[in-house]
Amino acid sequence: MATILSAVSACNAQSIDRTTVDNLDLKRYMGRWYEIARYDHSFERNMERCKAQYTLLPDGKIVVENSGYNSRTGRYKTSVGKAKAGESAGQLRVSFFWFFYSDYNILALGKDYDWALIGSHSPKYLWILSRTPQLPEATISHILDIAQKRGYDTSKLIWVKQTK
Repeated sequence: MATILSAVSACNAQSIDRTTVDNLDLKRYMGRWYEIARYDHSFERNMERCKAQYTLLPDGKIVVENSGYNSRTGRYKTSVGKAKAGESAGQLRVSFFWFFYSDYNILALGKDYDWALIGSHSPKYLWILSRTPQLPEATISHILDIAQKRGYDTSKLIWVKQTK
């Protein structure tokens, strides 16, 4: 049974299109992003009002500051990490722990850098980010369509509460 589940999981992972955007103006990408939706994962469980701040340093490295409120404990949490350019234009390598880096793939980006669809090497991670705490329904539908066409199960998204 475990072998069958592993094979199904591997097949699903291979059906995900992880192609990053062709062009990325890194300076334009910097700044504040609000988390609109995400797949569930342990390091953000129970988190609301999540946002990320990206700051480009003179040496080309990036400071990443993620923050939000834990709805269960009521505590504000901040995690500071680092990022650097990856192998393709739309890929960053992000680390929040020592020298262990993970892929941060910018899968789609609004023409005005007003929203972003983010994935990873693993099909277990997906985020919708926005420059504002909310997005218009038409924009959300457009982003969901892109994610579905890439093979992501958008029914697994958790919609992040951005207001009190």
